[in-house]
Amino acid sequence: MATIEQIKAPIAKEMDKFESTFRNSMKSSVPLLNTITHYIVKRKGKQMRPMVVFLTAGMCGGITESTFRAAALIELLHTATLVHDDVVDDSNERRGFFSINALWKNKIAVLVGDYLLSRGLLLSVEHGEFDLLKITSNAVREMSEGELMQMEKARRLDIKEDMYFTIIRQKTASLIASCCAAGACSAGGNIETIEKMRLLGETIGIAFQIKDDLFDYELTNKTGKPSGADIKERKMTLPLINALQTTDEATKKRIINIVKNNNNDPKKVAEVIDFVLHSGGMEYALNKMNEYRDKALAMLQTIPESEYKKSFIELIRFTTERES
Repeated sequence: MATIEQIKAPIAKEMDKFESTFRNSMKSSVPLLNTITHYIVKRKGKQMRPMVVFLTAGMCGGITESTFRAAALIELLHTATLVHDDVVDDSNERRGFFSINALWKNKIAVLVGDYLLSRGLLLSVEHGEFDLLKITSNAVREMSEGELMQMEKARRLDIKEDMYFTIIRQKTASLIASCCAAGACSAGGNIETIEKMRLLGETIGIAFQIKDDLFDYELTNKTGKPSGADIKERKMTLPLINALQTTDEATKKRIINIVKNNNNDPKKVAEVIDFVLHSGGMEYALNKMNEYRDKALAMLQTIPESEYKKSFIELIRFTTERES
């Protein structure tokens, strides 16, 4: 499997230039905001989403100045949602760093999220790129709806597989879809190409989320035990949904009761994990993830060969085979 650095090779110069575009897009006359945005830049992750934007643009006609703005817009909106998510989830840590709300409290974190959102929207408006604005605004709407839908279902725990896919399509896949659509749009792609790329991103995003779901039941490097984090948050993910669909009614009631009422008891959480591991739920979810991965790879077959396409294929493989 290729490393992130190898995948990034065709767009390495663009990604370096993007760093300053992204940093400049967050600048403010308020010193506190600049301190916080500097902290955000310092703790950046793999920057998968900007990579998707640049690789898609490369495949669809070529990287332009508009591509840099598209990548910055996506990253600003994504960062804003992460800052807000940490407040909503009362989370004190992200990627091994303190979250914004842990360091500067909820009020400031919410306002910083709002500021990043506004900077992203203004970036499009200032350059008259309303197609990009439409693509990304739709993604923010879908992400919000997906998150709220998941919260509603977490209260009742009545989620079925079709609802699960609706939630992850909106909550996770919509942002990856907007990366591909925005990349194609910035390269001057026509409506048909932009929609084709959007569907490609959505398919990859679904595979990406199922992979995340599987991590919850796999051994962690730190503890040597599955984390069970989704169970603790009462999230009904695909391995658990499938396990419940294929068991008897009494077991189903018992497991749902644990997730609902004993989700903070380590022994009870371990019981749910054990149930999923021995029910075939993991194998089922893995097969589904591979289905979406293969569908995405098949969608790329009509795209002309290029170094960008080669890296994009490797990126799809990386997201579905990664260890963390």
